[in-house]
Amino acid sequence: MAGLLKSCGLNLPEAQVRQLWNYHQLLRQYNAELNMTRIHNFTNMVLKLYVDSILPGQLMKLPSPLLDLGTGPGMPGIPLKIVYPELEIVLAESRQKRVDFLRTVQESLNLKEIEIIGEKITSNFQNSMAGVITRAIESIADTLERISGCLVKDGLAIFMKGPNCDPEIEAALQRFGPEYRLLQDLPYTIPNTPHQRRLVVLQRTGEPLPSKKAQAMKRHTLRKIDSEQNELFKDLKKLLGSRGIKKQQRALVAGMKQTAEILRQTPDWCEAWITPGDEFPPPPHAPEHLAWFQLKPHLFQEIDVFGTDSPLLLVRIHAIPRWEPQDGLPRGCTVFIPFQDPENVGAAIRSSVAFGAALVILLAECAHPYHPKSLRASGGAVLRARLREGPSLKDLPQDLPLLALSPEGPNISEFVFPASFGLLVGMEGPGLPELWKQRALAIPIHPEVESLNAATAAAIALYVWSKSAKPAP
Repeated sequence: MAGLLKSCGLNLPEAQVRQLWNYHQLLRQYNAELNMTRIHNFTNMVLKLYVDSILPGQLMKLPSPLLDLGTGPGMPGIPLKIVYPELEIVLAESRQKRVDFLRTVQESLNLKEIEIIGEKITSNFQNSMAGVITRAIESIADTLERISGCLVKDGLAIFMKGPNCDPEIEAALQRFGPEYRLLQDLPYTIPNTPHQRRLVVLQRTGEPLPSKKAQAMKRHTLRKIDSEQNELFKDLKKLLGSRGIKKQQRALVAGMKQTAEILRQTPDWCEAWITPGDEFPPPPHAPEHLAWFQLKPHLFQEIDVFGTDSPLLLVRIHAIPRWEPQDGLPRGCTVFIPFQDPENVGAAIRSSVAFGAALVILLAECAHPYHPKSLRASGGAVLRARLREGPSLKDLPQDLPLLALSPEGPNISEFVFPASFGLLVGMEGPGLPELWKQRALAIPIHPEVESLNAATAAAIALYVWSKSAKPAP
């Protein structure tokens, strides 16, 4: 073992080599029963387990106390403790038999200032840690969520990863934004092997969860909801349907990206931040008027219809102005939406905004644009669209300059659009009234497919119009 360590540039004192050897013997002894590693060749065990565990200490100055998350048989924590005895190490492992093994190692090697946590680490674990290190296969973003309660401000999250972890890093930074910054990204190779690795170090720039909770409770009015009979909870449940949205003039927004955008772009619309328990406090930039609703987890699941497990946002919505046929149509394309499926409504509004439609008229048959499914499908575009409420599809006058979509019409790609017109797509199922089929345009599709999804057809038609509406170069 001493020779293998030296060949990797690790000239350790004899006492440390002896401790590593004793650890190796214990791992050999208990592995048959506990299946802690599938590496059995001696040389590979030294290089891929012990040397790889020690290398982070060669590449950077490790913080202390250091939490080894998902340590398994004690790696990298135990080899690091042997080589860097000044480090205060905390080993976290949820499997009880492995916890027993770790305690045996601690006692046999007489390791001081090493703590063993026999539980799964979640955001509820709030012992202050200067650093966290892990060799686990869990994504970087999920690990950052897990350690949100224990890693101190300016603390380091250290990930021992394979070479192709760029998507993980990008996803984590997108998800946690200003909470973390990429401090180091150190590629290395395990000596005497072809195995390439990367040591990815993220530094926490935001406050840990306990501090965030305390600050949020001072800044925001807190409402705890523990029962289905709570009147506030009943009102929230009603917002899962169009009728409740119309009556209350409020809506629920789901999804981390959309809630963050709305909170940033239209803070005056926002009324409450809704979470399961006291997890996920409102962000520091949230306006002080924003209330914090803490629901029991099972109640939160009832209104988290998408299963995001992330905060919901209660927003106040403005009444949608009325449009009457005598008001006429503005220059450009006005989209008439009769869809009863809220996801189709949201998708059509998103396409309308994306391709520059002048106006969106929601016909009487239309699902509410602030329905949770519509809001989510729109990607937040509902908040930027110019919306109007219109009459029923059957009450649209014949003299309106409407262009409908139907398989019976001429090819839309060859059509010259007027300066001002309305685009009408039929309802899901019933389709178009006969009147409008007579002036319809067709999107050519393969004959084996009977029709397109209504929102998809609207998006294609808007794209064709937007291309023709652009002035020639």
